[in-house]
Amino acid sequence: MLFPTLDFGLFFLPVLLIVWTVGLASNEWRKIILLLASWVFYGFWDWRFVALLIASAAINWSCARAIQTRLDDGRSAQPWLGIGVAANLAILGFFKYFGFFLEQLAPILARAGWARDLPVLEIILPVGISFFTFQGMSYLIDIARRQTAPASFLDLTLLMSFFPHLVAGPIVRASHLVPQFKAVPRLTRGMVATALILICWGLFKKTVVASELATGLVDKTFFDPSAQTGLDLALGAYGYAVQIYCDFSAYSDMAVGLAALLGYRFPRNFDQPYRSASLQEFWRRWHISLSSWLRDYLYISLGGNRGGVWFICRNLMITMLLGGFWHGAKWTFLIWGALHGGVLAIERLWREWRPEGFPALPKPIAILIIFHIVVAGWIFFRADTLEGALAYFTQLWAFRPGLALASPLLCGMIVFGLAIHFTPPTLLPTMARRVAAWPAPVLGLAVGLAILLTDAMRFEGVAAFIYYQF
Repeated sequence: MLFPTLDFGLFFLPVLLIVWTVGLASNEWRKIILLLASWVFYGFWDWRFVALLIASAAINWSCARAIQTRLDDGRSAQPWLGIGVAANLAILGFFKYFGFFLEQLAPILARAGWARDLPVLEIILPVGISFFTFQGMSYLIDIARRQTAPASFLDLTLLMSFFPHLVAGPIVRASHLVPQFKAVPRLTRGMVATALILICWGLFKKTVVASELATGLVDKTFFDPSAQTGLDLALGAYGYAVQIYCDFSAYSDMAVGLAALLGYRFPRNFDQPYRSASLQEFWRRWHISLSSWLRDYLYISLGGNRGGVWFICRNLMITMLLGGFWHGAKWTFLIWGALHGGVLAIERLWREWRPEGFPALPKPIAILIIFHIVVAGWIFFRADTLEGALAYFTQLWAFRPGLALASPLLCGMIVFGLAIHFTPPTLLPTMARRVAAWPAPVLGLAVGLAILLTDAMRFEGVAAFIYYQF
């Protein structure tokens, strides 16, 4: 069930009505209704994996109680923390990486004459598994660090199943959302105005910009790079940079907006990342919930900024390699992570050893350089295979003349997608404050017209969000 579809609208509107009707009388019933609705939402894709959601919540709830018991008794929480983290990683590893490791093991076993003994399993990847397992791990680690208290089974299950963020984030931590579940939510005009603007804006970015770029340019250039001209390949790479931003930020915007209509606040997940003048700044602006998760639970656990500069560079590289592998079991994701880790390490070395008095690059030039490093990484990220990524770079370097795929409309969408990174950061909040003052009928009419206009402009059909596969 995708956000920008009639199916989701027919699902969400009754949920919204029931929650604000029943929930006014009982907060516990509000949470039960949201939990059941979340299971219906997830089961719309595959009912079998609702049991996985419940089992994952039960494991984390049990381990959290054991961790807290040991802490209360003055004992080390590490044994139960290790069990809980290992259980989450086992769930993630089996569904997401079993096939990858078996594929890498096959040639070795074949040379040893054991290839016939390899199991043949067609494992279906549950939607959103990377997000809810990371959420479970952060919950256990926060309890072991005494940064949050154990939640009730209902609150924890709802945290991990809550449909606005379930399948593609943001990775909302227990310390942020569980206290909101415990309190009775309140809905203000400002929250409604902000939510509706975010939903409409996300709907436009996904169904008009991202979908049109994907079908008209990006999918064609990456399908067979050898058949494309150099300029089409360059525009295809730029197009994918805009597509993945508009696609993923659209999901995050809509998730934040939907949660706000239900009375809950999610953290911001994107902050104009393509205006970054360093890769470190890029990761403070791109997929903020993941980058902060990697920083707080992996980078700092490895030692963070403690130790010498080479130790710090090692931590950066390991963090980004694992961040790349989190995205999927492919060598292209590992190379993408290695590229980002390597550039982050180089930036760190340069900050440490830059000659005194050496001038910094002008900010526009720095932004241009970082953007093209990011775009180079996106080619590995988007390519289906390592061979496909290398073929893309080879043909791009050869730069055959001509232009066959990129129409003026598609080029205009690329320019638009990049230009929105340089609009005033306060633009949407300012609009929300003004819209909040409108009478309810006027606001409803404006939202309806915005949705109809977007529907008239969008590409036929709705593709799944890119991050559904992660």
